[in-house]
Amino acid sequence: MSAAVDVKLEDFRSIFSLAGKVAVVTGGSRGLGLHAASGLLQAGCSKVFISSRKGSACEEACAALNNLPGISGKAVSVPADISKVSEIERLVSEVEKHTDHVDILFANAGATWGAPFDKHPAEAFAKVMDLNVNSVFYCIQKFAPLLQKKASLADPSRVIVTASIAGIGVGSMGDNATPGYSASKAAALHLTRNLAVELGPRGILCNSIAPGFFPTKMANGLMALTGGTDALAQANPNKRLGKAEDIAGTVVYLCSRASSHLNGAHIVIDGGSVLGRSKL
Repeated sequence: MSAAVDVKLEDFRSIFSLAGKVAVVTGGSRGLGLHAASGLLQAGCSKVFISSRKGSACEEACAALNNLPGISGKAVSVPADISKVSEIERLVSEVEKHTDHVDILFANAGATWGAPFDKHPAEAFAKVMDLNVNSVFYCIQKFAPLLQKKASLADPSRVIVTASIAGIGVGSMGDNATPGYSASKAAALHLTRNLAVELGPRGILCNSIAPGFFPTKMANGLMALTGGTDALAQANPNKRLGKAEDIAGTVVYLCSRASSHLNGAHIVIDGGSVLGRSKL
């Protein structure tokens, strides 16, 4: 005789809800960060702090986010240049003026640089590595006290790091080679794994995303140089490029109760392009 199996899931209707959560999004004024912020607000976050280097861009993004229909939370502008540790510390202080804790940190700010191998400038390589790796680490380090404030093993806080499929496969080569970007994104993936082990016992889950091509300001130039959007879409196994909801949905999942047993993982959001490149 088989044992009875309880198939009821506890409160499944709210499994993706972020009701009342407080989030910080670096690089949140455009592109993937703005897509994620939109998803976080629409999933119920009470506050989403939008940070990027330009204050005017933060204000414009917050105005658009706060005009989303049906939201109960609010986007708050907190511009900062997170390439400097002093600015990260100031960002934390500004956030603390509005809240005593943070539930979600989306470490998304980043940079890239394309140039031929023989002419790749040292300062460009250093800048990309610094922003995409060093600043990610120090941003998480400085926000850790706020992330721990209300975190528990039953209801953990979340850190999400934006990496790239360039950190899994090989990035752009030739005249527009991006060795620093590719190396930095591979480092971001492994940094996240290390932080997952370090911060998991403190009630902070750390995961990363590895997007492929999305039409964004940072990616558009390289996309144009590598065949254009139509050609890139047709080369993808699912015959399209990334959309805003692809990022928003993945980020909401990683911040929700649905992903509470995911730690040190990375999710590839590329429609299979990395796999498609391996075809003979």
